Amino acid sequence: FRAGKGWPYEGGIREPLIICAPGIAAPGSTCDTPVISTDFYPTMLELAGLPARPAQHLDGVSLAPLLKGSSLDRGRPLFWHYPHYGNQGGAPHGVVREGDWKLIEWYEDGAFELFNVPRDISEKNNLAAQQPERVKTLHAKLAAWRKDVNALMPTPNPDFKPGKK
Repeated sequence: FRAGKGWPYEGGIREPLIICAPGIAAPGSTCDTPVISTDFYPTMLELAGLPARPAQHLDGVSLAPLLKGSSLDRGRPLFWHYPHYGNQGGAPHGVVREGDWKLIEWYEDGAFELFNVPRDISEKNNLAAQQPERVKTLHAKLAAWRKDVNALMPTPNPDFKPGKK
């Protein structure tokens, strides 16, 4: 996969996940459905037989249907928000993944990258210029989600002097 920690490419956001749920998941079963860490809390609540607490897990859904071998209807895309620089080279960005499509928005310059992840797992072919309507649609969803969660956005540092330490 392209890149690593702190980057919006699959090498930075795709992680292996192992869940042991005796009596729920078939031993040795696998699943290709993309999930996100905010799904862990509602999953643990359900597996423990506790009621959901939607006010505490707004962005997560229980993965129990996947563990039982069913499909999961999330009802919305996956989102990532990385509004800072990382020590591994990552720059501020936002990501939305809906189905096979992933849109990356770079906060520094507003550039977009669009990938069909299953067809281009190495994310070498930016399709943003060829699919402007898909970019517009996905970007609207990303912007609406940021507004909904009151995401903090990076702001310029007025004291920054290029080349000075």
